Amino acid sequence: MKTALICGISGQDGAYLAQLLLGKGYTVYGSSRDAQISTFRNLVRLGIRDRVKTCSMALNDFRSVLQVISKVQPDEIYNLAGQTSVGLSFELPVETMESITLGTLNLLEAIRFIGRPIKLYNASSSECFGDTGEVPASETTPFRPRSPYAVAKSAAFWQVANYREAYNLFACSGILFNHESPLRPKRFVTQKIVAAALDIADGRSDRLHLGDVSIQRDWGWSPEYVEAMYRMLQQDQPDDYVIATGATHKLEEFVAEVFSYLGLDWQQYVEVDRTLFRPTDIAVSRGNAAKAKEKLGWQAKYTMKEVAYMMVDAM
Repeated sequence: MKTALICGISGQDGAYLAQLLLGKGYTVYGSSRDAQISTFRNLVRLGIRDRVKTCSMALNDFRSVLQVISKVQPDEIYNLAGQTSVGLSFELPVETMESITLGTLNLLEAIRFIGRPIKLYNASSSECFGDTGEVPASETTPFRPRSPYAVAKSAAFWQVANYREAYNLFACSGILFNHESPLRPKRFVTQKIVAAALDIADGRSDRLHLGDVSIQRDWGWSPEYVEAMYRMLQQDQPDDYVIATGATHKLEEFVAEVFSYLGLDWQQYVEVDRTLFRPTDIAVSRGNAAKAKEKLGWQAKYTMKEVAYMMVDAM
């Protein structure tokens, strides 16, 4: 029986990953800054809260990280922690940089210090690529980050690559494109859209304010994407992988699918609000997951339309 430590287990991916690993017979630990007061509502929603062992750990405190890893003695660590909102990173650039880069560095250093064969998965992001244009980004595409969040994720990616080469650690980064689920908080635009559309359909609201609806994203389904994380750590050699559907859609297409599913015409209810535009944003983001298909046997099954429908059905 393997033991896994999931840093950031409270989030969407952390909860689905815990569910996946429990199904495979793992002992699962999940860390939170203060586990005694955390509700772990996503674990509760999935019905697995009582099967996950939780612990308090501050990723920006090396001593805390070292203590927890020494106590848990995990075979695998999944680093899904840190500030997760691109939009919020413009308001909290220092917090974003520290929580992502310092947190990743402390995990790498602790694994190196302990000296056990612990495998590390690091959650990187498609935001590192910036605008991909018409050519889908692969593992060899240069990074051109356009937000504090993307800059931090880019730095963490290269930290992982450096420790892998310098100290022969089994450390991987998954460069995940947008992936959604009902466990997303409402500050994420997809869940904001779903919640607002349901409110409008039920007569509780008559308006949805959005930023730039022309942006194009590669949207997938979170429960599928955590399977790719798991598979990366089951390989003989560590490597980095792009995880994506390979299909891009405008945000207004996602909006249209959600509203039409509820029998509504989105153009009657949606207002573009320029105050919601980011200082810099990505026009087109599209991924090429051919390497993951070849090496991991992983391929996205769900389309953007199906993701939109599943999110509505789950509310």
